[in-house]
Amino acid sequence: MLLKTVCEYNEDGYLVYAENFPGAFVRGRTLKGALEKFPGEIESYLLWANGTETPDLRLEMESVLEKESGLNIKDADSDVIFPGEREPLTKEEYTKLKILALRSAMDFERLYDSVPNKKAPLVPERETFYGKIPSTAEEMYLHTMNVNSYYFGEIGVDAENGPDILSCRAKGFEELEKRDGYLENPVLVGSYDEEWSLRKVLRRFIWHDRIHAKAMYRRAYEAFWDDEIDNVFCFKLK
Repeated sequence: MLLKTVCEYNEDGYLVYAENFPGAFVRGRTLKGALEKFPGEIESYLLWANGTETPDLRLEMESVLEKESGLNIKDADSDVIFPGEREPLTKEEYTKLKILALRSAMDFERLYDSVPNKKAPLVPERETFYGKIPSTAEEMYLHTMNVNSYYFGEIGVDAENGPDILSCRAKGFEELEKRDGYLENPVLVGSYDEEWSLRKVLRRFIWHDRIHAKAMYRRAYEAFWDDEIDNVFCFKLK
């Protein structure tokens, strides 16, 4: 299976995406260490997205972009736009990606609902350049929901956060679809001179959900040893 990779890196580590599996990603202190995680990441991604089991998955990797970053890669800070995220969308492509982004929101809600104590600390509190990282399930949920207005706003769409992650994301897409030419996928310069497009927003929603869903699921399972925690994203416990 061909895997097209996009890599952001600096002296702190590597953040590598699968361009042809929107939202799939790995991280590592070294590039080799990151890439070695891709078979497990793509296996869980395909099981979540398509219900497809691929126990003997073999990947052929093709690098499409490498970008040195001044951001905090170890905390998954990212501003890259993929080469393919500059291309126009067909209606079919847009619909498929929108459905996946909405499903991701719905599944994130299911995972969150299954955590028995949403206010219990799951990770130690830690400050980064951008503030305190979310440490409870409730904080992870609110943080993940509250990028809605930011992501849509970067492509000029007025959207709100809340009352829940699925409804505000769906309303954002409704507002987007009222705009003429949205499938033309113009690249816009947003906050901090970061380039954005509709394709990037669609991928970023799924990626951002996946980052915090991984943390929530693994930490909640470790904290509560509870098989009732819903592994809806099909993550593998190490």
